[in-house]
Amino acid sequence: MSQAVTTTNTATATSITGLLVPLADRTLLLPNVAVAELIPYRAPQVTPGMPAWFLGQMAWRDLSLPLLSFEAASDGQPQIRPGARVAVINALGGRPNVKFLALLVQGIPRSLKVGTDLARADVPLSPLELDAVSFGEAVAKIPDLLALEQMLADAGLI
Repeated sequence: MSQAVTTTNTATATSITGLLVPLADRTLLLPNVAVAELIPYRAPQVTPGMPAWFLGQMAWRDLSLPLLSFEAASDGQPQIRPGARVAVINALGGRPNVKFLALLVQGIPRSLKVGTDLARADVPLSPLELDAVSFGEAVAKIPDLLALEQMLADAGLI
């Protein structure tokens, strides 16, 4: 009589894929799965009287997405440079009508394997930044995407 033996793989992943997302005044580190798509920048539909961090609504796949400037939302200035792109971000707040947000980025994000040896950077954090990490000489900020989405909700934009 043979006995079935079940093996369970208890090993955990030692790295994840992240994206270094260039902004005008800093670089963000996002999990690869947070970004649904990267698209060329096109001028959004602007509504007068909105906060500086809300750049307007833009069309994407039959949806109208709020386009945000992370820099302006975290006490900086919105900047649209040549080569700007838009990162379509998966919404995290669980709102039934909000599945994606659009974030202005300055260039093409770079893929990076992030392991458990990631070093924290001792640098000042701006609003909407959870932490900072270093990669050699470079520093990347970890954004609070849920708080960014909440800003949209608090402003009545979603």
